[in-house]
Amino acid sequence: MKLLLHTCCAPCSVYCIDSLRKEKIEPDVFWYNPNIHPYIEYKTRRDTLKEYTKSINVNAIFIEEYGLDNFCKNVIGDLENRCQNYCYKVRLEKTAKYAVENGYDTISTTLLVSPYQKHDILKKQAEEIAKKYGIEFLYRDFRVGFREGQNKARELGLYMQKYCGCIFSEEDRYQKQIEKDKQKIGEEK
Repeated sequence: MKLLLHTCCAPCSVYCIDSLRKEKIEPDVFWYNPNIHPYIEYKTRRDTLKEYTKSINVNAIFIEEYGLDNFCKNVIGDLENRCQNYCYKVRLEKTAKYAVENGYDTISTTLLVSPYQKHDILKKQAEEIAKKYGIEFLYRDFRVGFREGQNKARELGLYMQKYCGCIFSEEDRYQKQIEKDKQKIGEEK
């Protein structure tokens, strides 16, 4: 098996890579994340992954495409479903296409480690995209190791992001504070 592992960030890759290596599967990491915003966040996650993969001797491929404009054009009509209608598809499609063009026979993704992702939708889309490209999709429910991977990432001093990646997920992480601020302002009037 020659596995291309789509990777959203270093912390999410920790458990996935460790787990695959225990199975004697050596993945090549594939960075393609035009959904991560703003640019400083994109750059920080990318650079952290570069440093981490070098430190653990994992081959890593980086496709540079910071795509705020394109992202916004594709999600603005349906923000609630942006993950499944754009973010998953665009990244998995690019991973599968790159895999076929470069001699890989299998793809997977570190998104499968996150308990915050729409796991069933992600799995189904990955299976469909792999089938479309005539390759395999390696499914693993990495969520069982989410906390373990996060703890190891902290111990290693890796940059730990505070939101999924897109500008709208950053807003989501502040939603409770936004509501409290609105209430406080309303009470002051």
